[in-house]
Amino acid sequence: MAETARARQENDRPPGARWRLIGPGLVVAATGVGAGDLVATAVAGGRYGYTLLWAAVLGCLIKISLAEATGRWHLATGRTVFDGWRSLGRWAVAYFGVYIVVWGFVYGATAMSASALPLAALFPDGPSLRTWGILSGLLGLACVWFNRYAVVERLMTLFVGVMFLVVVGLAVRVGPDAAAMGAGLLPVLPDGSVVYTLGLVGGVGGTITLAAYGYWVTAKGWSGPSWIPVMRLDNRVAYATTGLFVVAMLVIGAELTHAADVALATGDRGLLDVGEVLEDRFGTATARLFLVGFFATSFSSVIGVWHGVSLLFADFTAHLAARGRAGETAGEARPARAERSWAFRGYLLWLTFPPMGLLFLDEPVGLILAYGVLGALFMPFLALTLLWLLNSPRVPRLWRNGPLSNVMLLGSGVLFLVLCVEQIRDLPW
Repeated sequence: MAETARARQENDRPPGARWRLIGPGLVVAATGVGAGDLVATAVAGGRYGYTLLWAAVLGCLIKISLAEATGRWHLATGRTVFDGWRSLGRWAVAYFGVYIVVWGFVYGATAMSASALPLAALFPDGPSLRTWGILSGLLGLACVWFNRYAVVERLMTLFVGVMFLVVVGLAVRVGPDAAAMGAGLLPVLPDGSVVYTLGLVGGVGGTITLAAYGYWVTAKGWSGPSWIPVMRLDNRVAYATTGLFVVAMLVIGAELTHAADVALATGDRGLLDVGEVLEDRFGTATARLFLVGFFATSFSSVIGVWHGVSLLFADFTAHLAARGRAGETAGEARPARAERSWAFRGYLLWLTFPPMGLLFLDEPVGLILAYGVLGALFMPFLALTLLWLLNSPRVPRLWRNGPLSNVMLLGSGVLFLVLCVEQIRDLPW
């Protein structure tokens, strides 16, 4: 009763009083926007200037709709998103179980490598790239193992602040073309850019951590439908902030690499190319500052994934253990208990130590290909199952999808299916 009264009191406040409640949205948005996303946006700016600005903005709107749907499910039903998937049948449970194990193994190595790149560039006479990667993984493990959600949120807010100051500050310094940016908001597809544009719309900020948003909302202490307006504000402000990162990287790509006709490398190493261009134009200090922002972007994803996806795995194992128990209350989100569970900490170890072996391999081709296929299938799975769940009697009628939510979830589901097909077609069969 006290918690319900507190929720009602918070929702009776004017919007300005709710700003200090913002937190879970920043965690999910910052986790989802990794170094690879910033490279993709910088490459878009380098190839097409400001022409695809509209695609980056649309991608942020799609992520807002997906995160809002996840948070609304948790708050309106009092059940976790995994509990919703379980209600759809064993096929959803089986898919998620296979996916989260394979994804965690490969992503652990990817995240550690992305965090190591800027550190190795900042300290060229220091440890090797592999050593920096291992240290990044161990630091991420320590940050999550010994802390609870409140500390994770403060760390993520700090990284968001660094990312904002560095990336947006550099975009202002290079001098964006306001007229070209305005023109870039009009949907235009340059020749040969269709698949690339779809990837930009669907890829930026799109990961399994979108499904973790509801768990972070619950960890924040929000419970019940009366918190949905606060959650929506939190979600919109967070993705508007990270949307500025994406736009800023497109500006940097357009003004630096496009004008200088510099081709960026694909993958996380493309940000090192951006650093070299910045050094040529503005000097070493600016390039090193950019590398600090690069590290903040990469390591924020480490902390966010280590915490959020471990909560998902803990919920998954709790449901499996509860199957068949009479009187078991399944599906209630209890992150404080989950953070102390063996499953949460076991998955933390799975994300950290086995993937370190991949850092010693040059081309773990088979596993990476399997990860790519499973990863491409998760985002349409998330969008279309949320569309299904939030139009069903499982949700109180007041909080079911409206027309706008249905359009956004259906459109994003179709988009991600197209991207999935394209990724499978590009495999070296």
